[in-house]
Amino acid sequence: MSEPAPARPAATVLLLRDGPSGPETFMVVRHREIEFAAGALVFPGGSVDAADAEIASGLGSTDPLAAFRVAAVREAFEESGLLLARTEAGAALDPAQGAAIALAHREALNAGSRGFAALLQAEGLRPDIEALVPFAHWVTPSDLSKRFDTHFFLAPAPGGHAATHDGHEAVDSIWISPGQALAEAESGQRTLLFPTRLNLLRLAEAGSLGDALSRAAARPVVTVQPVLEVDAEGRKMLRIPVEAGYGGPLFPAGMRAMVPQVRSPG
Repeated sequence: MSEPAPARPAATVLLLRDGPSGPETFMVVRHREIEFAAGALVFPGGSVDAADAEIASGLGSTDPLAAFRVAAVREAFEESGLLLARTEAGAALDPAQGAAIALAHREALNAGSRGFAALLQAEGLRPDIEALVPFAHWVTPSDLSKRFDTHFFLAPAPGGHAATHDGHEAVDSIWISPGQALAEAESGQRTLLFPTRLNLLRLAEAGSLGDALSRAAARPVVTVQPVLEVDAEGRKMLRIPVEAGYGGPLFPAGMRAMVPQVRSPG
């Protein structure tokens, strides 16, 4: 038996705001012609690269997830235009500053002609990694050829800042409540990957942004690496740890797109 493909480190961020009936999260619709998760409704996220680790090291953080946090901040900016950062003096960005920085840097960052470290240096900023609350940890099953080791974070969206999709990998975006996203997937209007669906289900337990952050801070993160099983009736099921807090150990396999919602390496 061949060795499993290595799982590439990745980070995903659920950007949150308060809505009329509870928390809403920013989600994007993936372009239908890209390699991974084509047409799916996903949270912003992507692979952790060496530059993210360098930035994390420069922050002096002892958090083992610091590089994942930096990647989450970078991906949030690339995919939503929302920058979770503060000035060197610790001041938050106001909406006008956020919009100006997005206009000056986002296109170049997404094109790969400018690095995130260069953006931070040019604007005198530090990524606000403390704003991110660990929420979940998913590892792609070992039998798949493209695998990711993904940490999910919750983060309050900067108040008053405009969020928009990039228009390239993502062709649409929406602020949506977990319940609405799940209902639209159930009716066939949306495509959700298995990790996305379960994390939306857990987010739906919260009554507000503050409640969501408090629940996440109080709940230990348990690693989920789904295992495909066939039950006595021949149904394909996915087994995950009950301790992860998703309401059960077995779920119908459905779509076997079990790579967490991150961009393909490259």
